[in-house]
Amino acid sequence: MYGVNHLGDYGTQFGKLIEGYKRWGAEYDIEANPIDELTKIYIRINNLCKEDETVLEACRDNFKKLEEQDPYCLEVWNKFRELSLKEFQKVYDMLKVEFDSWNGEAFYSDKMDEVVTILKDKNLLEESEGAMVVNLDYKEIPPCIVAKTNGSTTYATRDLAAILYRARTYDFYKALYVTSYEQILHFKQVFEVAKNLNLDEKYTNNLVHIPFGMVQLKEGKMSTREGNVIKLETLLYEAIDRVMKVIEEKNPTLENKEEIAKKIGIGAVIFNDLYNSRIKDEIFDWDTMLNFNGETGPYMQYIYVRTKSLLDKAGYIPNITQVDFTKLADEPSQRVIKLIYSFQDYLKQAAEKYEPYILARYLIRLSQSFSSFYNENKIIIEDKALQDARLYLTYSVGLVLKVGASLLGIEMPDRM
Repeated sequence: MYGVNHLGDYGTQFGKLIEGYKRWGAEYDIEANPIDELTKIYIRINNLCKEDETVLEACRDNFKKLEEQDPYCLEVWNKFRELSLKEFQKVYDMLKVEFDSWNGEAFYSDKMDEVVTILKDKNLLEESEGAMVVNLDYKEIPPCIVAKTNGSTTYATRDLAAILYRARTYDFYKALYVTSYEQILHFKQVFEVAKNLNLDEKYTNNLVHIPFGMVQLKEGKMSTREGNVIKLETLLYEAIDRVMKVIEEKNPTLENKEEIAKKIGIGAVIFNDLYNSRIKDEIFDWDTMLNFNGETGPYMQYIYVRTKSLLDKAGYIPNITQVDFTKLADEPSQRVIKLIYSFQDYLKQAAEKYEPYILARYLIRLSQSFSSFYNENKIIIEDKALQDARLYLTYSVGLVLKVGASLLGIEMPDRM
């Protein structure tokens, strides 16, 4: 497995940022607050582009200059990129996300000529309204634009160059592209054109787009251009703060409150995002996300903590070779056992369908089943054989919950 963070660090949007910086750069302190300040510039220049077509043309020209290695455009672009990466890293660190490669769109800027040459040699490029395209009528989808009217390249050109590079560099078995569903058509076009890049079919037949839905506010869709966005970093800190308030109210003497609040708050955000089918849009709702009694990350974490506290109270984990599992014949115990036994099946389904929600919902079902088991069966009892069986079942539930949660990128607290 090789993780690539394909940064959107090229394209007309950077032509817009460069134009905005030329005009108003002195008004913004991007070194102190890169993402917020660049966002403000982007919104402002985007609004101006709507009012004045000549400004939009200037932005497009800036990107063409960037591709041609214009010193000023290159200097400003590098500054934007470096500052942004430092800010992104803060969020990746909070989520404990790591990448093997940070090669974004710009990395392929010197690798696109080969793509254009191959398509030209195969007589696949056609002129359409001044742009160069590959006709895809036979697939009943719009043409794939390879070069714009001003000669600058496109997102598709860079993705095609990336496919060539990745096939040669990684010799991949399968390449998974995880993006929003807004790019479904784009990848249909790119993957179809990629079949003409003189690559072995083992590569072009194993390009997979995994689309996901968008996060929406109750008021509607978020848009950077319109300025109605919530930064993930802000959202994560808000979740942590809200959990901290709950802890201060319910369990003020809890040790390591800050670390526990961080695990619960971040876990809640991740779980909320992964609990439904990835293609569905998600309505962001704090009350739902942080409900400790609902089908949420905090509820799953609470059940895990309960398993830990029971084992701590007993003071030991039974040796599996000495456990008499025939003691677990009651219905609540059997439901839990069946779910534990089916863990690998749910993992396989989630992997084959690229659907994390299958695992997330399984973990909730297991949590609910254990809660029923716990409510109907005392764990710490005088009957040692029965206690050992129930303790080992408790240990197994905790283990599966922790492993399953880690696969979703969620850490489990030991106490709550």
